[in-house]
Amino acid sequence: MTITSCCEKFTAQDIADLRTELQQSGLDSWQAAELVSSFLSTRGYGISSDGARSALARMDPAICNLDGMKAELERLALFV
Repeated sequence: MTITSCCEKFTAQDIADLRTELQQSGLDSWQAAELVSSFLSTRGYGISSDGARSALARMDPAICNLDGMKAELERLALFV
């Protein structure tokens, strides 16, 4: 097991599911930020509302690859 794999917070499938939901939901930026917050909270992490909106702007799910989304979420997820 590598150091990277033992420290990953989210599976590739989790990220893919979140990306699909963001792409297909038609949510505005505030609603999408709530979805990201919910995604993190159900996994034991938190994020500020401003942090969620900023993350969404950086990882536009329409064009961002899964690795980019995963890195951004893992960087911002706060252990609660």
